[in-house]
Amino acid sequence: MTTSPSATLLLARHGQTVWHAENRYAGVSDIALTDEGRRQAERLGEWAGRNPVDAIWTSTMSRAMETADPACRALGLVPLREHGLRECDFGTMEGRTLAEFAAENPERAEAYRADPVANPFPGAEDPRAAAARGTAALRRIADGHPGQRVLVVAHNTLLRLVLCELLAIPLGTYRRVLPQLRNAAVTELNLEGEDGKGAALLSLNVPCTPSPVRTDSSPSGD
Repeated sequence: MTTSPSATLLLARHGQTVWHAENRYAGVSDIALTDEGRRQAERLGEWAGRNPVDAIWTSTMSRAMETADPACRALGLVPLREHGLRECDFGTMEGRTLAEFAAENPERAEAYRADPVANPFPGAEDPRAAAARGTAALRRIADGHPGQRVLVVAHNTLLRLVLCELLAIPLGTYRRVLPQLRNAAVTELNLEGEDGKGAALLSLNVPCTPSPVRTDSSPSGD
């Protein structure tokens, strides 16, 4: 039996939004990027120009699609959409901060901090279900791109849950083990398709730094 080569997935969180700048939960709410978020997207596009990929996938949320646009332009690729990559639904916490929740219900907030999977926010999507759908989505993408490099633009909580699921890390520890995926930073993962089980983390949260500015005055050549 021949095994297909694994895909290399470059996972990136979308750029900053207004709510994220204020530490507000933005799950299924469709919140636009800030000016800084758009600059982060441009830096991700520059990174893609220096580190080409074979395909670009995004969630169906506008903040992820907008973040991927500069990379698509840089490489001349048409973005592909995957609904399974959407962010978790945070229920009654959409648009609110954890501090606000703790002020109203300190015991529930403390339980969430201790184990956010066993004690999700009221009305929120089951984090185990979110991890399962996100993992299935990444495996479908890997299955469609054996041996290729794929940029995947998605969301902070979903990607952290999926990384824990793939790397056999207890889901309830995702906030402690993976405190944050930075906006437009890249995490590199080798992943087999739906029929495989292999996953290897190659790098985590690597920022896309701006292209270096040329400072010397030597001739560039004609």
